Amino acid sequence: MTHSTEQENFWAGEFGEQYINRNNSAELLTSKMIMWSKMLRSAHNITSVHELGCNIGLNLIAIKQLIPNATLSGIEINETAAEKARQCGIASVTTGTLLDPPLHNPVDLTAAVTVLIHINPDELKRAYRNLVESSKRYVLVAEYYNPVPTKINYRGHEDRLFKRDFAGELMDEFQLNLIDYGFFYHRDKYSPQDDISWFLMEKS
Repeated sequence: MTHSTEQENFWAGEFGEQYINRNNSAELLTSKMIMWSKMLRSAHNITSVHELGCNIGLNLIAIKQLIPNATLSGIEINETAAEKARQCGIASVTTGTLLDPPLHNPVDLTAAVTVLIHINPDELKRAYRNLVESSKRYVLVAEYYNPVPTKINYRGHEDRLFKRDFAGELMDEFQLNLIDYGFFYHRDKYSPQDDISWFLMEKS
């Protein structure tokens, strides 16, 4: 399938397949459990979650452990990763992109975790809109933060990783309220992550 941006084609293809192999371990899942327990500490009465860019489903597995009765769903651009996520048997996972139309039936919480950083900046507003319109209440983003937009060479590739204040732009554009936020350090002894800043926001 050919997508509308270079970044989408990049992740749908061979590089996306390589990413699967680099990010599939018991240690990473344990770290994600700790990560999600912190990110959800101020979110209440969550019964449904939709992850935009769920890859092989590790975040969904972590959420299911923390909220066993929640209805989970995800969207993933790489077909191999999407199929692995479906095989977990805990979530409805479709093959698609963050730029696809929002859900017909909004959920309690939508999430994007280290995914917005890989979206073409010209298309970010569409991704933001989908995050917000697919949610009834909470929007969570966990990405690489930078006060001003900047792009970083990503594993030898240009125009594939972009840092900015994603949460600030979401709050300004959609009048979201900041509920909680934090940072995961790559040298954390118990739940190392790749220097990710996270923000839990609520719709007005």
